[in-house]
Amino acid sequence: MVQRRIPKIKDLAPLMRFKTPELDARKRRLDAALTIYDLRDIAKRRTPTAAFDYTDGAAEAELSLGRARQAFEDIEFKPSILRDVSTVSTGWDVLGASVAQPFGIAPTGFTRMMQTEGEIAGARAAARAGIPFSLSTMGTTSIEDVKAASPQGRNWFQLYMWKDRDRSIALVDRAAKAGYDTLLVTVDVPVAGARLRDKRNGFSIPPALTLGTVANALPRPEWWINFLTTEPLSFASLDRSSGTVAELIDSMFDPSVTFEDLAWIKAQWPGKIVVKGVQTLEDAKRLVDLGVDGITLSNHGGRQLDRAPIPFHLLPQVAREVGAHTEVHLDTGIMSGADIVASVALGARFTMIGRAYLYGLMAGGEAGVDRTIQILSEQISRTMRLLGVNALEELNPTHVTQLARLTPIAANAVAAAEAAPARTSPARKPAVRA
Repeated sequence: MVQRRIPKIKDLAPLMRFKTPELDARKRRLDAALTIYDLRDIAKRRTPTAAFDYTDGAAEAELSLGRARQAFEDIEFKPSILRDVSTVSTGWDVLGASVAQPFGIAPTGFTRMMQTEGEIAGARAAARAGIPFSLSTMGTTSIEDVKAASPQGRNWFQLYMWKDRDRSIALVDRAAKAGYDTLLVTVDVPVAGARLRDKRNGFSIPPALTLGTVANALPRPEWWINFLTTEPLSFASLDRSSGTVAELIDSMFDPSVTFEDLAWIKAQWPGKIVVKGVQTLEDAKRLVDLGVDGITLSNHGGRQLDRAPIPFHLLPQVAREVGAHTEVHLDTGIMSGADIVASVALGARFTMIGRAYLYGLMAGGEAGVDRTIQILSEQISRTMRLLGVNALEELNPTHVTQLARLTPIAANAVAAAEAAPARTSPARKPAVRA
């Protein structure tokens, strides 16, 4: 029989650990977010559908994005035991300068649409964390204002080539004069991808006030108050800022850009140059011959060609073939620090986060970006300790196995043909004539 008694106050006292209520609602909700997916849930509640879907969505059936995220889930880590991991180092050199973490903030277009603090919030948070911040050609804050907001930060500028080459190079010159150290040339947008969520939402720039958008705004008053009481939304580097994003891309971007144009751009830029949007080993090798400082394996977050190659699947071969000659970076699908650790183990020198950063921004502005960086940094450190490594340099392909889920049929057929015994052709029977 269980003996029962009335609890005594002295027994209850050690159990009573009431916390002081957090009165700051923003801090309270951000502290409760333990993963990037938690930040995404908060962002979805606080952001109008059209703006959230512009960030969250991808092209057509969104297969490329889904497959990219699945690829990170389909890995198996190989930890070592009984290692002293009391201290770990999560930084090293990227493009000739140190970074505190092996990730940075990717260039994102129309960022102030997501949350009014926009690129300024991202640049400041990145500078505090000791990681690079990339400003997009399609950004909503000027090159100079971003640099002024984070004068000690490491700023990169992302370039789309326009049909008007003089204006494109004018942006490059401005970035160089402002002190940006790296130029990211994005090469996977000859035309706009078919982003169906945007079409279904009637997404436009600036956002249109319709009965639908007004109804959607009612439970999200803070976003609309910020939108209506701050500087009007526009692209900082474009004269034209009305219509859909696809219309802007198709009217301004140059679909005729070639490797020769890239060489010309490289000659104009005094700093490091990275080509973003590489999706084949053949193109990676050609870029090495061109002398670029880095390549970014990326399918544009699944926002361009649906069913595009999965960057994380490409990584081991590309790193093995060209990693000794140029830095290999990676983006698309990264949602945790474990994804970043796996990428480094398989040969990536650096990774970039786009949606993960924007989820934090939408969830809580600059403090939300800080929380994104904090979550990823803690996950990186914890994953490294559990793997038994002290520094990024110790990570290698033996730590990660990519589990097979999507295997090319052609490769299976070749393997089966090589393994099968030789077959003799059946004797042909003479044709029967009527």
